[in-house]
Amino acid sequence: MSRFFSSKYSALEAYTPGEQPKDMKYIKLNTNESPFRPTKKVLEAVKAAAENLQLYSDPEVTPLVSKMAEIFGVRPTQLLMTNGSDEILNFAFMAFCDSETPVAFPEISYGFYPVFAGLNSIPYEEIPLKEDFSVDYKDYCGLNKTVVIANPNAPTGLCLSLSEIEEILKSNPNNVVVIDEAYIDFGGESAIGLIEKYKNLLVTGTFSKSRSLAGARLGFGIACEELIEDLNTIKYSTNPYNINSMTMAAGVAVLEENEVYLNNCKVIAETRTYTKEKLEEMGFFVLDSKANFLFAQSDRISGEKYYLSLKEKGVLVRHFKKEKIKNFVRITIGTKEQMDVLLKTTQEILKENEK
Repeated sequence: MSRFFSSKYSALEAYTPGEQPKDMKYIKLNTNESPFRPTKKVLEAVKAAAENLQLYSDPEVTPLVSKMAEIFGVRPTQLLMTNGSDEILNFAFMAFCDSETPVAFPEISYGFYPVFAGLNSIPYEEIPLKEDFSVDYKDYCGLNKTVVIANPNAPTGLCLSLSEIEEILKSNPNNVVVIDEAYIDFGGESAIGLIEKYKNLLVTGTFSKSRSLAGARLGFGIACEELIEDLNTIKYSTNPYNINSMTMAAGVAVLEENEVYLNNCKVIAETRTYTKEKLEEMGFFVLDSKANFLFAQSDRISGEKYYLSLKEKGVLVRHFKKEKIKNFVRITIGTKEQMDVLLKTTQEILKENEK
């Protein structure tokens, strides 16, 4: 840290992304990317957009917003496109939280939430999960704070029901409730249909997981017009050209083939079920994930040792050091072939660990 670094950020603990090692070729099951590549149509759209990179991108992202509104059944004025869902989440922390309006989110969830709170000097409360690792919706009722919940949650993959989300919304009428739906397409039920009923609801999402665009950085927020106006004020005060031309073209092309990507999600969900069953046959405890990953632990090996042993054998998964989940690993669902490698390697590791 240099002597010029602002003291207001001196205690900031930055987010740690999933590792991207280059020392060998790995089967990457650690960052929740899609195992499916973008279609040829998407790649052609990106190439065509690249021919005009001397020009600024459309700050209103008009073609993409129009297509999004059609696909999601909302009005264009109820949408904001962002540079990944991280940007819309940061915008929400900036717009709807301050020293007088704290924020609350689960203690075990997306690691960026406390970072955004710290970055923006917002008091925050981390609410523990229940013993079964689920979010107890009652903990968020009547808080009189901005509420941020990933649904499905990460890294657990567990979901709240829409009725539980409604209870949170109804009991916090004077505060915004952010439902982060990064993984909703793999088995959860989206809250987007509630935005007309609840003016304090912001639903965020991403093209990174279910639509194979992690490298393009494309996210979005859906809410009533008034909330979107607030978020646009933040956008146009920070980065008006936040969606580049190639990403916009990719997003439109993806939505034109939306069924292809939703079918990919179904395949991933099927592979998730297969992998869960095989791990359970080996004695693992695996949460009932509705995301594109599994959260698993075994009494036969520690979470850290399992993670390190897999890495040594060329398979990357994610391990977290928080006390309550240190014996778990998060396993992204890849292709069935990749998961078979994981399962075979796991069997080898368990046998070696028992010698």
